[in-house]
Amino acid sequence: MLLIKGRFRVRLADTAEDLRAAQRLRWLAFIGKRGRAADDGAAIDADAFDAQCQHVLIEDQRSGQLLATFRFMALDSGAEIGRSYSASHYDLARLRDFDGPMVEMGRFCIHPEHADPDILRVAWGAMTRFVDDHGIQLLFGCSSFMGTDTQGYADTFALLKERHLAPRRWLPRVKAPKVFRFARALRLKKPDPRLAQAGLPPLLRSYLMMGGWVSDHAVVDDQLGTLHVFTGLEIAAIPPARQRLLRGVAG
Repeated sequence: MLLIKGRFRVRLADTAEDLRAAQRLRWLAFIGKRGRAADDGAAIDADAFDAQCQHVLIEDQRSGQLLATFRFMALDSGAEIGRSYSASHYDLARLRDFDGPMVEMGRFCIHPEHADPDILRVAWGAMTRFVDDHGIQLLFGCSSFMGTDTQGYADTFALLKERHLAPRRWLPRVKAPKVFRFARALRLKKPDPRLAQAGLPPLLRSYLMMGGWVSDHAVVDDQLGTLHVFTGLEIAAIPPARQRLLRGVAG
């Protein structure tokens, strides 16, 4: 068991049924929620990386219902980053020089009918426990925006360009065939703070609050109907007050 907090139970998937439940929830959140395909009750989101990852289930202790899920892949150092899901979409050659344990967090989603902000808080508590227990120094992944309309997120991307780009020594290069180079396209745009914040997905917002950074381009994922940016968070850079809050949840 990773964590029990209030009405939530956080555990690792340990059966084929657990994994299928996570894949089913991912389909509901990423595809079914947007009405892009008929739901026959058996549709799932699955890929080859599932077999290489551990899968986290966040459940309601009272009903047993699966409320959220995400997966993670632990790597000994940047030398292994080519194994990650993110590396299939971004050129992460610069991060190969990162000398320390890292973990990729991906496919995070919350059940469309249970948008409780405490779920994300508990998810971060579980990841904090894993990070502390394994001496993780870098957390990374792909942070997704709903839809593929880049114009709808112009202020948000302008904010990312202005305040949250990755340090040059770690900055991912373009690899995917279809991308939006927002740092270049919006170099002269000043973001409207209100619109920019409104467009930030909750997971990405929490990364940024902890000192996270992003790629200078977004990948257009037509399969899932999303845009995503590479997101990195160096654990040592998390402000002490934020670390205390996270460990308060993880404890």
